[in-house]
Amino acid sequence: MAVRKPKVIVTRKLPDPVETRMRELFDTELNLTDGPLSPAALEDAVTRCDVLAPTITDKIDAKLLEKAGDRLKLIANFGAGVDHIDVAAANARGITVTNTPGVLTEDTADLTMALIMATARRLVEGANVVQAGGFTGWTPTWMMGRRITGKRLGIIGMGRIGTAVARRAKAFGLQIHYHNRKPVSSRIGDELEATYWESLDQMLARMDIISVHSPHTPATYHLLSARRLKLLQPHAIVINTARGEIIDEDALAELLKTGKIAGAGLDVFEFEPSINPKLLKLPNAVLLPHMGSATIEGRIDMGEKVIINIRTWMDGHKPPDRVIPAML
Repeated sequence: MAVRKPKVIVTRKLPDPVETRMRELFDTELNLTDGPLSPAALEDAVTRCDVLAPTITDKIDAKLLEKAGDRLKLIANFGAGVDHIDVAAANARGITVTNTPGVLTEDTADLTMALIMATARRLVEGANVVQAGGFTGWTPTWMMGRRITGKRLGIIGMGRIGTAVARRAKAFGLQIHYHNRKPVSSRIGDELEATYWESLDQMLARMDIISVHSPHTPATYHLLSARRLKLLQPHAIVINTARGEIIDEDALAELLKTGKIAGAGLDVFEFEPSINPKLLKLPNAVLLPHMGSATIEGRIDMGEKVIINIRTWMDGHKPPDRVIPAML
């Protein structure tokens, strides 16, 4: 007798190999348009499925979960961050939440280094001039950026991605500093020759480059507040490939406009997909469309983790990537 396949609803279009495998294994309903589900469509989905496979664009709060039927038992998130899911409310209703940690580490670290280089060396400004037909020839004093070798990099959040960034940055000759809830292991600290700062304020005032790698939680909302951003030196640049809510964007835009901070490289925004119009007008802001994990390999790896989590749950075991409130 065939085992009933669980009903899985996927909220966004995923890479073809992932969708094909999910159709083979589960009773899978795909989103063919790649547009975010409307609130009404999402509400309908949670009443009809055993497993919801959402992404960061889906707000799964307590109010939505109250409307879910008893059938929904697993939220298999396509992504590492779960700040769009009320994990506590899900757990209270007996719904397991999983994510896809680890597989995005190297891709996000690569993009972080790209943003550091692009911002410090003004690559986007230069490319825009060339494409607009404004390049009139080399001069000794035009389009000058800053060398990154020998500079101090302050990493906020020394988890998987922060550590991967530190390894790359050390190879570029940067001095590694970091602020974290606690120091990393002595093995990693020695490998990176990293300096730990218990005080974020003290670290910010001394760095040439700040790179944000903290999760978005109530405790990290506007962690880089207007007051803290004013601690940065005028030649400093700020990089964010984590979550937009961690930085006070209005304060950042004002400091960039007045030259009190040299530059910023942002892949995430506080109210995305809307971008602060003040940032859009600034030539010293390098702005990317949340593409830190946008590699073919990374997205397929994410999908494979979603599948493993669903299959493990189907077999009656605890999924390997369960998220519980204590982890947040």
